[in-house]
Amino acid sequence: MKYLCDPEIIPTIVPHDLAQILASAPKIADYSTWLHVDIDDGKFETALTWPFNEVSQMHELDTIRTQNTMPETLSLEAHLMVSDPYAIGERFARAGFNRIIAHIEAFSSPEAVHAALAAFRVAGAREVGLALKIETPISSVDEFAGECDVIQLMSIAVIGSQGQAFEDRVLARVEELHANHPDMMVAVDGGVSEATVEELVRAGSNRLVVGHALSQSAKPEITYAKILERAMRGCVPVSAESAI
Repeated sequence: MKYLCDPEIIPTIVPHDLAQILASAPKIADYSTWLHVDIDDGKFETALTWPFNEVSQMHELDTIRTQNTMPETLSLEAHLMVSDPYAIGERFARAGFNRIIAHIEAFSSPEAVHAALAAFRVAGAREVGLALKIETPISSVDEFAGECDVIQLMSIAVIGSQGQAFEDRVLARVEELHANHPDMMVAVDGGVSEATVEELVRAGSNRLVVGHALSQSAKPEITYAKILERAMRGCVPVSAESAI
């Protein structure tokens, strides 16, 4: 059965340390059931985040879900912008991250992709997926679509930091992915805001990762509601919307 239009807005964080995640999580849990955590190793891209910015932080992965301030109602999604997603993805899954998304560009072979996706599930991830940079052909995920719960398309030119300009060319990429794999959950990450979300939903995306628009908002819960409301407009056919 094809996905119905039911857009989901997922707040994102680019953490410097575990304390930042633990402090942000309860606030985000007030208006969202998911938190998207960007993970950068400084090798796949130049950005560097927890747990890679200090060697001593790596052990914190094993205790993240035991922290008293981590809400049980909040599911965690790891976006791995790392050069070796297999091993670290397993660790995030074992640590209680519910969804693991790895970049297809980080793998050396199709066999490595198959092995990693399977390993993430075995380690405890409820959902697994692949992310694509904006220059990566959509066809590169065709072989793995049956093993993925989600494909995430980046909609900024350079990944790894918030606040970059939204790239309109992702709209055609969303349409292509949705046409090729109509049952696939299509996520978009980068420059998603109230101004861009409606077009993304119309193109075929049902999962929208929002960073800068929420992190820079004085009242993120209100901004979240506005983005979701605008996203829902994308579910209404243009002809029907015009008639209202």
